[in-house]
Amino acid sequence: MFQFGIMPPLMFLGMIVFMLYGFPVAFSLSAVGLLFGLLGILTGHFEFAFLQALPLRIFGIVSNDLLLSIPFFTFMGAILERCGLAEDLLEGTGKLFGAIPGGLAYAVILVGAILGAITGTVAASVITMGVISLPIMLKYGYNPRLATGVIAASGTITQVIPPSLVLIVLADQLGRSVGDMYLGAIGPSILQVVIFMLFILAMSIFRPKDLPALPPEARGELNAALVMKVLWGMIPSIVLIFLVLGTIFMGLATPTEAGALGVVGAMVLAAMHGRLTWDLVRQGMHSTMQITSMVVFILVGATCFSLVFQGMDGGLWIEHLLSHVPGGAVGFLIFVNIFIFFLAFFLDFFEIAFIVIPMLAPVAESLGIDLIWFGVLICINMQTSFMHPPFGFALFYLRSIAPRSVKTSDIYMGAIPWLGMQLILVAIVIFWPASVTMWLDKGPKIDPSTIKIEIPGFGNTGNGLGLPPLGGNGQAPTAPAPGMDLSQPPKFN
Repeated sequence: MFQFGIMPPLMFLGMIVFMLYGFPVAFSLSAVGLLFGLLGILTGHFEFAFLQALPLRIFGIVSNDLLLSIPFFTFMGAILERCGLAEDLLEGTGKLFGAIPGGLAYAVILVGAILGAITGTVAASVITMGVISLPIMLKYGYNPRLATGVIAASGTITQVIPPSLVLIVLADQLGRSVGDMYLGAIGPSILQVVIFMLFILAMSIFRPKDLPALPPEARGELNAALVMKVLWGMIPSIVLIFLVLGTIFMGLATPTEAGALGVVGAMVLAAMHGRLTWDLVRQGMHSTMQITSMVVFILVGATCFSLVFQGMDGGLWIEHLLSHVPGGAVGFLIFVNIFIFFLAFFLDFFEIAFIVIPMLAPVAESLGIDLIWFGVLICINMQTSFMHPPFGFALFYLRSIAPRSVKTSDIYMGAIPWLGMQLILVAIVIFWPASVTMWLDKGPKIDPSTIKIEIPGFGNTGNGLGLPPLGGNGQAPTAPAPGMDLSQPPKFN
């Protein structure tokens, strides 16, 4: 275990101790990194020259164009959270499905998926849907555990559905395209929605009293006016989804540019609902500033930690430990997902992405694992961090807006079945990689051995490039071959 020195495991243990003590994560990482850097210099385990790269790495963070998309998507979600779109969608779809048992639950899942595709933030989805739908579900006889569970779970779908902020961060940490990460997440997003709906269907069959249909006076008459109300919420949302995701998938915009388009679209939607005010914009800017500052400081702390950790051969230590896990690539994936599942009890998704993923990515690549698939799989697993009793943020959000009649124990117990369904999706993606990779554009398949380059005048010399052989002194001929026309470009077949 200590063939790479005792410092890497001690450094990892020090990070855990600092976090358990309650220090802010960003400053804990920086403190551990600098402390062990000084200890490593004094004991000869770390070269001072490594620290010279720290200012450049920090500058690289704040000048990263990809991370600039985070404040755009955050601001877009903050605007949409308050613009009235969710209210129209939930009210319309709730009445549309209200005649069947579990109709409100179906509506919450569908609207949660739509909001996830246009906001990218869990807090906005959970709080908005909790405020609107939870009182109605409780009023008409829904089991509190089922009602709170479906609201929290449908909000966490935002983690996986593009334009998720987690996918942006993972793409940056894995060195992969955000567009490819978004494409890879389409299949698991659909599967997650289907699994949730199948659970509601099963509950409506076996325990219909827990999720009754709405009475006729509550759902109103199904008519053209109701359908137009649903469309009024759906069509602008679809247009905004295309602006954000379609432009990325079609190669018309970068994630940062698409985020800027999303902000404009969100403000247009707020204006359509008559809620575009200076106070709304100010609140959105305030929440965006908080989240963006948190992300940047965590990333700076993680960079400081990882620089010292890698300088002490910590990456080799991690690779040595994980590459010997029984079962090869599948064993590695199972171990990593169990590790991240339990780590999510204590850390949120940003901290896991910035601290753990840079350590795991080299091992995954050395085992031949596709990093897009790996990133989407980790993203699915990290959504459980919002549902873990008792520390899940989605449960905290729900507790803050739920009426006092709803017990905290009901919120925690109601989250457990949905947590299990998220883990089922993790298992599906591990054993069915095509659920991720089938959506990716593989590009044309070219065999390099079949490429032949011909240059006029040189002829075919049998070296595969149509170039003259080198002379006896190892130098190419200085004069053009007889009959060579230098005015003609070379031909590539």
